[in-house]
Amino acid sequence: MKKQTLLRKRHEMKSEVRENMRGGTGKVTVRHMFVPDEIIAKTRLCAQLTVHVGASIGIHKHENEDELFVILSGSGLLDDGNQKIPIAAGDSILTGNGAEHSVINTGNIDMEIVAVIMSYT
Repeated sequence: MKKQTLLRKRHEMKSEVRENMRGGTGKVTVRHMFVPDEIIAKTRLCAQLTVHVGASIGIHKHENEDELFVILSGSGLLDDGNQKIPIAAGDSILTGNGAEHSVINTGNIDMEIVAVIMSYT
């Protein structure tokens, strides 16, 4: 297996704005740190998400994969389909094996999240 060390500067990362992401509200900016072809491990997403003030990522399931969120800044709610739990900078969330989740920015600044989705297969 080829050894690799990749460095991608923030200004080199491709960004896109998604409206109503996964059925949520408002805008989420997705800044791709690395694309799946660059990562040897089975990874579907490696990005920094900006959930803008008042926006959300709609509730969705993760089948045959895990999604790791690390909250870098901002605050809001994690909806796991059963309850809404306050989240803030420094918190981490792991969702997978068929579980569902949604993230809602209820704060007064943009919520910055590192998101990595890893596949079981």
